[in-house]
Amino acid sequence: MIANTLLNSVLVVIVSMVLLWVLSLVKKNASIVDIFWGLGFVIVGWASAINADQVSVVGKVVLALVTLWGLRLSIYLGIRNHGKPEDFRYVAMRKHYGAKFPIISLFTVFMLQGAIMMIVSLPVQIALSDADTSLSIVSYVGMAIFALGIFFEAVGDWQLAQFKRDSQNAGQVMQTGLWKYTRHPNYFGDTCVWWGIGVVALGASFGWVGLFGSLLMNFFLVRVSGVPMLERSMSKRRPGYDEYKRRTSSFVPLPPKK
Repeated sequence: MIANTLLNSVLVVIVSMVLLWVLSLVKKNASIVDIFWGLGFVIVGWASAINADQVSVVGKVVLALVTLWGLRLSIYLGIRNHGKPEDFRYVAMRKHYGAKFPIISLFTVFMLQGAIMMIVSLPVQIALSDADTSLSIVSYVGMAIFALGIFFEAVGDWQLAQFKRDSQNAGQVMQTGLWKYTRHPNYFGDTCVWWGIGVVALGASFGWVGLFGSLLMNFFLVRVSGVPMLERSMSKRRPGYDEYKRRTSSFVPLPPKK
C-alpha cells in the first residue's frame, strides 16, 4: 500500500510541476514556484487520501494539519508577492543561462522542488497509506509541536507584514515581537510544523521513515535555502543587521543578549 501511495504521489508531483513550469513560461515569472510550495503538499496529501482504500484517524489528522499549513503558507505568499516582479534569484538565473533558462529551470527549480516535496511529505504519505491507526499520547505530542510551529510561523509572518506596512520602517530591521527572540520565527515555526507532523505519523506502520522528511526540511531551512541565504542578503541590505545578529538567537527562540 505504501509503495502504491508513493508511486501515485510521484506522478501527481511530476504532473503538477510540469504544469506549473508551463505557466511560469507563459507568465515569464518563475517565482510562482514559491507560492505553490505549500499548496503542493496539500495536493500530495489529498491525492494520497483519495488513493487510499480507507483513511485512519491518524491519517485524517495529518491531512488536516498539512492542509492548514499548506493553504496558509500559499495564501500568505500569494498576497505578499502579488504584483511584484520576479524574485532576484530567478532574475539572476535568467541572465546567467539566457535562452537555456526555460529548460534548465524545469529541472533545477521545478523538478528539484518537486523531489524535495516528495521526501518532506513522507510522513503525510505514510500516515495516509495505513488504514488502521489510532491516536496515542505520541500523536498528541506531535499535534502540540505542530501548534507551536504554526503559531510561530503565522504570527511571525503577520508581525513582519505589519512592520513593513509602516513606511517609517523602510530599510530597518524587524526586532520586536517574536523577532526579538529569534531572527527567523517563521523558519523555526516551519521546522516545528514538520517535526510535529512527523511525530503524529509515527503511529502508522513505518512511520519512523517519515522523520527523514522532517529532518530534510530542518536541514534545508537551517543549512541551505532558509537561514543562510537570507542572512547573507540581510547583512548586505539592512544597516544594523549585524548588531541584531549578535544580540538575537539565529533560530531557536531565546532571550536576547545584552
